[in-house]
Amino acid sequence: MSDVVIDRPQNELQLVQLGGDALAPILESFSTLPHTNHADGQYRLRRYSVIYFIDGEVKPSDKHDFVQTSDINHFQGDIVRHFEPMELNVLNSSSLKSMCWHFIQANHLPNGQEIEIHQMRVATLMDETPVAPEGVHQDGFDHIAIIGIARHNVVGGEIMLYKHDHEAPFFRKVLDDGEMAMLDDHRLWHNAQPIRAIDPKQEGYMDVMVLTAKEGRNAKN
Repeated sequence: MSDVVIDRPQNELQLVQLGGDALAPILESFSTLPHTNHADGQYRLRRYSVIYFIDGEVKPSDKHDFVQTSDINHFQGDIVRHFEPMELNVLNSSSLKSMCWHFIQANHLPNGQEIEIHQMRVATLMDETPVAPEGVHQDGFDHIAIIGIARHNVVGGEIMLYKHDHEAPFFRKVLDDGEMAMLDDHRLWHNAQPIRAIDPKQEGYMDVMVLTAKEGRNAKN
């Protein structure tokens, strides 16, 4: 695996390529992600868990409700969204452990750090399906990681990063399978291009994992 720090101040953006077999234990789990009744729930299938990373191990919590304020999320702000938790085989996988380890190391987070994890599939249900329906945004955290997992029968979906929400992106890229982009949510804004099915008669999707963390939130050891 290789780590790349883009030439941005104070490690605003870091790219890591996970090992070739790192994703294998969790790939099938994306095909069973549930729909939800939320505004994006028919095309952004999702499970969500909050974990603590303690002594190199993933320890699930009982938190499964997610909310962002409307000043951060204009699309679904001030709405408490409940999601089904990630499956135990995913939570206990070497894949997730590797993602969390890189996330902790890159951002110098402490033992016991709380990490919120979104396991998502964006499915092509329309001519152009939004990956980030809220548009250019920040998530209200200190640190974010976006991991490309798999793509099937789609074009688009490039991650786009901005210095300010009213400027053109300085970085845009389709994340390769296993490529992990970590960014400083205070300094950068992000968005993603919609996806479109190459063959509209067949299923198209893009699978991703998103990790977020706030400093100062960790298990008491």
